[in-house]
Amino acid sequence: MTHPCLTCGACCASFRVDFSIHESQEQGGHVPSGLIEEVTATTCRMRGTDWARPRCAALVGKVGEKASCGIYEWRPSPCREFAAGSDACNRVRLRHGLPALETGLL
Repeated sequence: MTHPCLTCGACCASFRVDFSIHESQEQGGHVPSGLIEEVTATTCRMRGTDWARPRCAALVGKVGEKASCGIYEWRPSPCREFAAGSDACNRVRLRHGLPALETGLL
């Protein structure tokens, strides 16, 4: 069975993703520097997530059909901490016309 996140991508097209500048490659982290924008001296943001209709620059594919993170192994902490099947997950799935998931998938 395919993990539901691989056909979803709703979270990647719904939230602003801010995280510590220390997670960027330039500061010794893993998030590719070309995909982030500096917000403050200590905070950066995934490119594309601050738009009126957010879409993370690392999102590959089409939301609700086939979607994946192009930097999955190097994604920032907010993405690592986001739980499939959580209340936040199910809210954005519904916003994108997708059915809710069971809680505790990950």
